[in-house]
Amino acid sequence: MDSRPPRRGRWIIMGVKCRACVAIVFILLLLGSMWLHGNLEDHWNSCPKVSSVKNKVLSLIRVNSSDDDVAPLRVCPGNRFQVANLLAHLQAAPLSTNDVLLKPYLASWDELIKFLEALGPMVGLISQEIESKTAIIRDLAQNAEKEADKKMKDRKRMPQQSDPVLMKSHNRSLNYSKMNHRLSFGYTSIRSMIKLELENGLVDFYMQTNSGCRTLLRLHRALLWLQNFLQELGKDASEGEHLRSPSELCKETYQRTLAHHHTWWVRKGAELAFLAMPERPYFYQLVCVETQSEAAMVLNRVVRAIGEVYERNEVALQEHGMLDLP
Repeated sequence: MDSRPPRRGRWIIMGVKCRACVAIVFILLLLGSMWLHGNLEDHWNSCPKVSSVKNKVLSLIRVNSSDDDVAPLRVCPGNRFQVANLLAHLQAAPLSTNDVLLKPYLASWDELIKFLEALGPMVGLISQEIESKTAIIRDLAQNAEKEADKKMKDRKRMPQQSDPVLMKSHNRSLNYSKMNHRLSFGYTSIRSMIKLELENGLVDFYMQTNSGCRTLLRLHRALLWLQNFLQELGKDASEGEHLRSPSELCKETYQRTLAHHHTWWVRKGAELAFLAMPERPYFYQLVCVETQSEAAMVLNRVVRAIGEVYERNEVALQEHGMLDLP
């Protein structure tokens, strides 16, 4: 005797399940749109395939001269995210003793976005919002550069005098002017961006704006979360204990960092997305290693590099009272 429910009943059950799935997806999309107080696109890319470490020809890369005393990082063919590229950008970002160059900083975020996208479409919601923030700063920098280039062209107009001595002096002053322009360009570094936006009244300490400083603060907070997550992911299990799942670690690090800046609905939506996070073997493939001990060595290098960039930005934002911009 057939124990299954009648055909009509089966259709009703299937309909309920479908509506439940649609509701969950809708909620995730709604909450994702509120991540970092920005807007998400209404679609996401599917999770890219990650090549297995085994049976692959691996290339090796040294990030810079400071890595001469450590093993070079592996590069996994076929992976969009490359931990070697991430580390290279992070180590290229620090400038002088207390500043951070914007281009390698944003390039670091490009790699971190690829990392998040590789964790599946639910976590990919977060990466899309972060990408919108990097786009804001890049657009501001591009517009400022166009304006600066226009002013430089006006300054290059030759004087009317024909005295060779005066002409030589003028050409020398143009060279110095161009050099100073490049070094002090408003969106070259974090501190130069802060200086430019404060001088031009672009930073509002009471209302939400799309200033570079406010956008940087949102990225800054997200970077602390990712640093904490990667740090926990790289830790070995305590004696007699099992390694904790990435999903659990991601939720825990989120709760002690970014969650403080989000509403209850956003927090619950993020925690729901973390449930879909893959297990540890997948992360090993992402960073091109095969064991937890190898992953620990790679991730610890990334965590230290993130820490260097994060601390410099923290000090710069704190000095100008920007750690609580609305």
